[in-house]
Amino acid sequence: MNSRNTKAKSVILQLLKEAKQALSHDALQAALAGSADRATIYRVLNRFCTEGIIHRTVGDDGKQYFALCVDCQEKHHQHNHFHFRCFTCGKVECLPNQIEVNLPKGYRTENFTGFISGYCAACA
Repeated sequence: MNSRNTKAKSVILQLLKEAKQALSHDALQAALAGSADRATIYRVLNRFCTEGIIHRTVGDDGKQYFALCVDCQEKHHQHNHFHFRCFTCGKVECLPNQIEVNLPKGYRTENFTGFISGYCAACA
């Protein structure tokens, strides 16, 4: 099913590209300054997740964060990486290292995500 290209989709995608970090719904809503309502923002983010444009993770603070998918191959997304949230500046970023999980025989990993909190290099 094709989705139409709306102003909200274009602006949200641009914000995620420019941020170079994962953003929460609240951060996107603040950046949009009332040009899109909460439901529209959620709908766009969910569509982007379904289309593989972005991925979502839940932080240790209970918030959902959304980050642009980088280096993902079409139809094969690998998000087996940790995310890091800085206590001081609040930045949430994808850490570059892929994680390998050793599961018992017969198990197969599809995706893995983890969350680490602490102080980023700029704030430490």
